[in-house]
Amino acid sequence: RKGVTTMSHLSRRTFLHSSTTGMTALAGAGLLAAEEPAKKQNASERIRVGCVGGGGRAGSLVRSFSRSSQADVVAIADLDPQRLAPALEAAESIQGHRPRGEKDFRKLIDDPEIDAIVVGTPDHWHAIPTILACLAGKDVYVEKPDAHNIIEGRRMIAAMRKHKRIVQMGSQHRSTERLQSALEYIRSGALGRCLVAKAWESSRQGSIGYPKDREPPEGIDYDMWLGSAPKQPFNPNRFHGRWRWFYDFGTGDLGNDGVHRLDMALAGLNAALEAEGAPQVGLPQRTSAVGGKWYFDDMQEWPDTMQVNYQFAGEPPRILTYEMRVWAPYSYHGHSEGSAVYGDQGYIIIGNSNWQAYAGKNELVAEGSGDSHEGPHVENFLDCIKTREKPYCDLETVGHRASVLCHAGNIASRVGRTLVLDPETEEFAGDDEANALRGRPEWRKPWTLPEV
Repeated sequence: RKGVTTMSHLSRRTFLHSSTTGMTALAGAGLLAAEEPAKKQNASERIRVGCVGGGGRAGSLVRSFSRSSQADVVAIADLDPQRLAPALEAAESIQGHRPRGEKDFRKLIDDPEIDAIVVGTPDHWHAIPTILACLAGKDVYVEKPDAHNIIEGRRMIAAMRKHKRIVQMGSQHRSTERLQSALEYIRSGALGRCLVAKAWESSRQGSIGYPKDREPPEGIDYDMWLGSAPKQPFNPNRFHGRWRWFYDFGTGDLGNDGVHRLDMALAGLNAALEAEGAPQVGLPQRTSAVGGKWYFDDMQEWPDTMQVNYQFAGEPPRILTYEMRVWAPYSYHGHSEGSAVYGDQGYIIIGNSNWQAYAGKNELVAEGSGDSHEGPHVENFLDCIKTREKPYCDLETVGHRASVLCHAGNIASRVGRTLVLDPETEEFAGDDEANALRGRPEWRKPWTLPEV
């Protein structure tokens, strides 16, 4: 098998997977726009892509889709001209031709020449473009978590189902050789019987302070940026990058980074159950959480300290825990953020660039490596557009489930009690307060959720 070295003892197999793209550092430094123009398939074979968003994660996606031999980025929409212009330049430098720029994403949705939409917006702007794109017969790549709340995610799935669309959520770890090799090791049964998995965030972040409200930057349609969120004054903390720390726009660090760790932990736990011949787990039956904004003195609303326990139905039940310590300057299990699966014969730790498996008395028995760049995830999405197969992070079966874990944990933390989730309706049994947090009190007009 590719990338696998077998030692004299099968239980000590070492999985040696190198990086598939080696471009993580370049992406972070914003240097990809300076590379040689990408080689492309014949024009008739390329998928025409429209990107919603040009900065942050969206900017990285613009570069990855521009680089793909299977795609042409033909349009980019961003309501901030300071982000739109660099994105257009980056795409032109990479693919050799310049996309058209738009301020309103709906012009991309309405364009019959565009095959797929890439949504790299803040969380509160994930659902509406995704739903509208599905209604227009386009496939979608949408960043994680799938939506700002549970109700929006369910509406996205309804649109995807009805119109038979391919929707990939941007939890790019799913497509990496690093995670795939770790799951292969777990499926070998080397961990034994597994009852517990864990995910954590312990990388230190900083205070965002208390800047005063002010006028929006020149050229910004701030009312459109707010979208379905309540009307409120412009503040730089509720704009680029920092919007994720506020209830109306983001899902906190549990939805921002935790969604990756929870998804990897759940994937690992299910791989272990597969090795045991036991039923897979999906949504948790019970969710409890403690935590709050206990460390930073600033405008953030979501917790900076948190522990969530998820219990999955079964005989016996399985447990997944999540820990958030975004003020910690040290790592945990050797990783500032990661996932683990624990069995009665050994355990595995999965980080962002490598993984290690242990047995006996903490004896290292296997390991693997590889980066977390989204390039393979983009290619998986484009492949599935052509084959109509489910992508690695299919919205309905993978992405939404991981997102609901985040939403349920956040809601349990806010109401301060254990929640019992109905896996069919995704409602919390007998808890009106918790159910009210499954969506918004209202979606501000005209940005109401489209009917499907």
